[in-house]
Amino acid sequence: MNLTERDQNHLWHPYTQHKTAALPIAIKRGEGALLWDENNKEYIDAIASWWVNPYGHSNKVIADAIYKQLTTLEHVLFGGFTHEPAVILAERLMEILPKNQQKIFFSDNGSTAVEVAIKVALQYFFNKGEKKTTIIAFENAFHGDTFAAMAASGISFYTQAFQGMFIDVVRIPVPIKGHEKESFDTLHEVIKNHNCAGFIFEPLVQGAAGMVMYEPESLDELIKICQENNVLTIADEVMTGFGKTGKTFAMDYLTEKPDMMCLSKALTGGTIPMAITTFTSAIFDAFYDEDINKALFHGHTFTANPTGCAAALASLTLLQTQEMQDNIARVNKSHLAFQKHIESNLKVTTTRVLGVIFALEIKTESSASYYGTLRNKLYDFFIENGIILRPVGNIVYILPPYIITDEQLQKVYKVVEKVLEIV
Repeated sequence: MNLTERDQNHLWHPYTQHKTAALPIAIKRGEGALLWDENNKEYIDAIASWWVNPYGHSNKVIADAIYKQLTTLEHVLFGGFTHEPAVILAERLMEILPKNQQKIFFSDNGSTAVEVAIKVALQYFFNKGEKKTTIIAFENAFHGDTFAAMAASGISFYTQAFQGMFIDVVRIPVPIKGHEKESFDTLHEVIKNHNCAGFIFEPLVQGAAGMVMYEPESLDELIKICQENNVLTIADEVMTGFGKTGKTFAMDYLTEKPDMMCLSKALTGGTIPMAITTFTSAIFDAFYDEDINKALFHGHTFTANPTGCAAALASLTLLQTQEMQDNIARVNKSHLAFQKHIESNLKVTTTRVLGVIFALEIKTESSASYYGTLRNKLYDFFIENGIILRPVGNIVYILPPYIITDEQLQKVYKVVEKVLEIV
């Protein structure tokens, strides 16, 4: 039996209805922006393997850092102990995070980074003797699959089996162009009518919703409203962080700064699961007390895993090189050129670009379901043509590794343009 056949014996894949889904593709190796399956078919990884791999597969810089750390200290518990990679990583992050972020808490992935932030927002007010139990989130948000993160997410088929089991979350519209006032007014109304502890948002780009984009000035206004009403703000930069939007963090486009930030995905360059939630000193101070019950009783076995920290440090070094910054600018320039070329296509409703993120919406007569027939048709066409893209309904997005070559990127564009001929 080949790998795909053996996979079916025991493995349960994410976001998959195994009775109807195509069999998974068995990948044997990767290099740069390319992957090869067990039949040696080549694929361009045009979504950086769910947005985690900006520096390319089998990156030697990160691999060497991991190997060196593994032969020094692979792991040590973080309860009551510390180690150099965690300390250095914290110091390096302080250099690039918004200046109000002063404390970091380690966890395992994007969902748990969000889980930590939401728990902290709720306990912050509990520690101060205030009863605030509501979290504000955007419509069609996605923040992860653990319970608090899932509660904050607004894509119904992810959460419908668990309705009635969540913390209290109230939603406001995304301030997309032309609808900013509706978002601002709804936020005022929500704060007036609920005991709101925090507002969580994907800054500037809603990833799983189909790369929905909105302006920094609008988010600045929403954060100001929260600040004026003692509502903590949480920037979920799990997808947008570490260069995706053209700046290190999406929040770097803003004047206002959040109380907390959630980081993961590209943090370790797609190598080792790791996440970080960052906080202002004021938030940390609400937990710093003689009363043990005011501590943050949350932890993960692999918190601040030294090998993951080493991978993150190597990834940060790569991100900050002039070569990588030039790559990000190059991909953005290519996206903008393709946008100009494709936006007049009669099959295209809208296009949008921010940093290395490109998205286009295919014109349809009726709404296209997230995992519906059109999406599957598009996905199958891309795979057949050696391109890994995961459309969201009728929205096709490209979010490639920064190191993708111009030739590879042009091939992706040509296949995207070609798919419009069959829809």
